[in-house]
Amino acid sequence: MENMDPAGEVTLVPHSAIRKRIARHMAASQATAAHVYAMIDVDYSAVDEVRRGLGPRWRAEHGYSLTYLPFVARAVMIAIGQYPNLNARFTDDGLELRREVGLGVAVDLNFEGLIVPVIPQATQLGVPAIARAVEDLASRTRDGKLRSQDVAGGTFTLSNPGPFGARITLPIISQPQVAIVTVDAIAPRPAVVPDGAGGNTLGIRPIGNLTLAWDHRAFDGAYAASALSAIRSALESHDWRAEFGSPAAAGAAASSSPAVVSST
Repeated sequence: MENMDPAGEVTLVPHSAIRKRIARHMAASQATAAHVYAMIDVDYSAVDEVRRGLGPRWRAEHGYSLTYLPFVARAVMIAIGQYPNLNARFTDDGLELRREVGLGVAVDLNFEGLIVPVIPQATQLGVPAIARAVEDLASRTRDGKLRSQDVAGGTFTLSNPGPFGARITLPIISQPQVAIVTVDAIAPRPAVVPDGAGGNTLGIRPIGNLTLAWDHRAFDGAYAASALSAIRSALESHDWRAEFGSPAAAGAAASSSPAVVSST
């Protein structure tokens, strides 16, 4: 049956080179990996406390906001320390565990595609250094100033559709990695919280969803769910202020951290 366009016109938008690469890479991943998904709600109150306290000074000293993403990245690094199979490559002979994490962070190119630059040795970095690396990579990505080494060596990926309002995202794993986490929108929601007297009450908390996609060939649901719970536990209970030192030293701690990615 002939496909009739009601307006009598069809506009062809040619595929860009980056769109062709994304299409090939994503289709190949879907055909290769046994994709499975797990989702979990996270209470970001502990993160918000630090962002409220240190955020204004951070913006004044660095010129950009202290977002949720570096906190999530750090929590993922903490969880990978406990669940190393997340940072691996599946082969026919076995699961190759990577010693270091090359953390890929997906960066949108004004809706024209995306690039995933990599933060090397990410487990060795605190929140300030991760925040600086993310900002540097994102800026140079959008300015077309990435180098070939900036997109090499990724072993685990973070995607951040939350700023666009997404509530649940089902990501595609970037081969040959075995897992990816997406950070969805964080917003005030009703939540059951302790009332201080041994019971519970209803409160409003900053809640956001994290989704873990993993390759079922590499590990199973119990391992994946436990790893996702470890990420949530870190976000909700880690001493985030200690990542920056004392409030007075917060800016200095970030400034004195060794540069992760060159800005030149």
